[in-house]
Amino acid sequence: MNQTGILSAAAAGTFTIGDDLTVNRMGYGAMRITGQGVWGPPANIPAAFATLRKAVELGVNLIDTADSYGPAVSEELIAEALYPYPADLVIATKGGWERPGPNQWTHNASPKHLAKALEGSLKRLRVERIDIYQLHAPDNVISFEASVEALARLREQGKIRHVGLSNVTREHIKRARKIVPIASVQNRYSFADRESDFIVNYCEENDIAFLPWAPIGQAKTAHEAITRVAQQLHVSALQVALAWLLQRSEAILPIPGTGSVQHLEENVAAASLELPQTAFEMLSAVHPDYLSLRD
Repeated sequence: MNQTGILSAAAAGTFTIGDDLTVNRMGYGAMRITGQGVWGPPANIPAAFATLRKAVELGVNLIDTADSYGPAVSEELIAEALYPYPADLVIATKGGWERPGPNQWTHNASPKHLAKALEGSLKRLRVERIDIYQLHAPDNVISFEASVEALARLREQGKIRHVGLSNVTREHIKRARKIVPIASVQNRYSFADRESDFIVNYCEENDIAFLPWAPIGQAKTAHEAITRVAQQLHVSALQVALAWLLQRSEAILPIPGTGSVQHLEENVAAASLELPQTAFEMLSAVHPDYLSLRD
């Protein structure tokens, strides 16, 4: 519990990213505070501010965003709502996409673009150094090594504290680690989508934070197994899905996103939910035919 006597992200325990950034394991993803299609401002800007401020009040000290969310909008809202930042707040952002329009994403992980994107993030977030700067995705027309080397140079210049990767394979991580220390990996992963299972294991073995995006698994939480556990524990299926992630690996830092204070509180409540071992094992053993489905 925090000082106000309500739920707290601290109940999930902590993880130290890169040996010097200790954060509560229940984080917050700031993509959903933008407009439809992850484009433009949200319909209700005061609600976005309230959600961001409530997250910090509830002990969330890891916020994940990207320059492409809006684009620029998410970073701008974070700064407007929270600056000057609490001393323990870690903001992770990303670069490597361009946005032609709503729901449209195009690769650009060239060294020139990444350098420009980083400068934009520094300005919008009102900081001199990004705590965790992540390559948003490998670019098929740019050498992966060239992209990572660009981030390594920016880190040497003091503009990045730690380098992270997103939407990568284990081979990508190994190649990147030959160039620069990798502090975090962000791939799609949830109870219902375990394609990155072996990457989670690799991150745990190497003290790399794993930030699952789409951690709730969207509508797939309606699977009968997770619904049954939720009914038994008198909690929501979404909370069970998040609790499963927290128990799956100590290296997992869920970053569920929402633009609603009510949904934020529901997500943070999962930080203190411990699944009975039998329930955890049952959920972990859900038939792979189900897990192979895609939305």
